[in-house]
Amino acid sequence: MKKVLTLLLSLVALSCSLDDENNVIENYHVEILPIESAIVPESFNYGEEHEITVTYLRPNSCHAFNDFYYVKDNNERTVAIMSTVLDNNQNCLELNDEQQRTFTLEATQTENYVFKFWQGEDDSGNDTYLIIEVPVNQ
Repeated sequence: MKKVLTLLLSLVALSCSLDDENNVIENYHVEILPIESAIVPESFNYGEEHEITVTYLRPNSCHAFNDFYYVKDNNERTVAIMSTVLDNNQNCLELNDEQQRTFTLEATQTENYVFKFWQGEDDSGNDTYLIIEVPVNQ
């Protein structure tokens, strides 16, 4: 996951938007934020859609939800929060407030789903995950 995160962050860090009207360049980058907790159904019904809600901490007012980092690998799903961060903004207010976001998953497989919600890195720099396995009812 580190290689994917590094590539993603490198690509986004090199991008910017240009506001022609004011001739202002707004610099930003995308930061991956850890998930604190997740609400996942006890089971999925095959062919039906199910909501999954995650909680994360928004570090400051310069962070805004961008999207979910969501990677499929067989029956595993790795999930994290992608946050857009404004660069060079001295007016960021420290928040550390809990935010919740929900996504929908359609159960398209009969195997159990294994969710790996990224929770950051440990002291050795290894990724840590909240792992939840969800069975599928047919």
